[in-house]
Amino acid sequence: MGIAWVFPGQGSQKAGMASGVLELPGARKRFTAASDLLGRDLLAICAGEASEGQGEPSDLGDTRNTQPALFVLESLLVDGLKAQGRQADLVAGHSLGELVALYAAEVFDFGTGLELMRRRSELMAAAGGGAMTAVMGFERSALEALVAASEGVVIANDNSAAQVVISGLPEAVAAVAAQLPCKRAIPLAVSGAFHSPFMADAAAAFAALLEEVPFADASIPVLSNTDPTPCRDGSELKQRLRRQMVSGVRWREIMDQLAAQGIDTVVEIGPGNVLSGLIKRSLTGVTTAQISSAADLGL
Repeated sequence: MGIAWVFPGQGSQKAGMASGVLELPGARKRFTAASDLLGRDLLAICAGEASEGQGEPSDLGDTRNTQPALFVLESLLVDGLKAQGRQADLVAGHSLGELVALYAAEVFDFGTGLELMRRRSELMAAAGGGAMTAVMGFERSALEALVAASEGVVIANDNSAAQVVISGLPEAVAAVAAQLPCKRAIPLAVSGAFHSPFMADAAAAFAALLEEVPFADASIPVLSNTDPTPCRDGSELKQRLRRQMVSGVRWREIMDQLAAQGIDTVVEIGPGNVLSGLIKRSLTGVTTAQISSAADLGL
C-alpha cells in the first residue's frame, strides 16, 4: 500500500489562500521572488487587495496570476511536508499541478518551476478565441460520438466517469453541450481552448523553452496528464509535459493508475478539495486528506 500526493490546478484558487502558508519557512521570500519575476505584488493579488496596474492583471482569477500563485503555494506545502520527513510513493497534478508534481519529485528546483509557470501562464492567457464547458452526468458513448462527429471540439479534461470538460471553438463547444443529454453543462470562465489542438502555437513556444531547461530523473514516480503511467525518466517527463497543452488531462486514468499501484492514501496539496472529491467518488478503499495551510501541517 502507499501514499500519493496530488496537486490541483486552475479553478482551485481562492482569495486569501496565501495567508495560511505565510508562517512556513521561506514563504515571504518565495512570494517576493514571484512578485519580482511577474512585476506585480502576488501576495496582494492573492489577498484580493491589489490595485489595477497599467496593463497589469490584478485579479487572482487571471491565468497569469492564478498559475504562479498556485505553484508558489503548493511548492511551499511540499517543502513543509518534506521538512517533517513525510514522503510520497507517487505524485500527480491536474494540468498546472503537474509542474508542482515535478517539483515535488525533484525534477527541477523552485526557480526553474516558477519561470516555467510564468511563461506557461502568459502563453495560455494569450491564446484567446476558444471556449471550455464542463459537463456532468452523461453517457460516455454519446459524448464520444458527438465529439467525433464535430469539428473544432475535443475532450480536454477527462476528470472522471461522470465529469469531463470539452474544449475548442466556441460555437462547436456550445453545440456539443446543447446536444448532449447530461445533468449539467457549465461554461467555464477561461480565455482560450486549453488542452486542445487550438493551443498549438502556445505549446510550440513552451516546448522551445523546455528545450533549454534540464530535467533530472524524478526521485519518485510521476503520473503525467498525457501518459498516466509511472515514470522517473527526466527526458520522458519533459516530453510528456511538452504535449500537455494540446492534449487532454487524463485524470480518470490517473485515478485508475493510483488504484493499480496499490495507493490507499491520497493527499491533495493545495487549496480546495476538487481532486479529493473526484477520488472519493471514483475509488473505493482510498483515504483522502487535504493539506492547504501551515495549520494542516500542525504548525
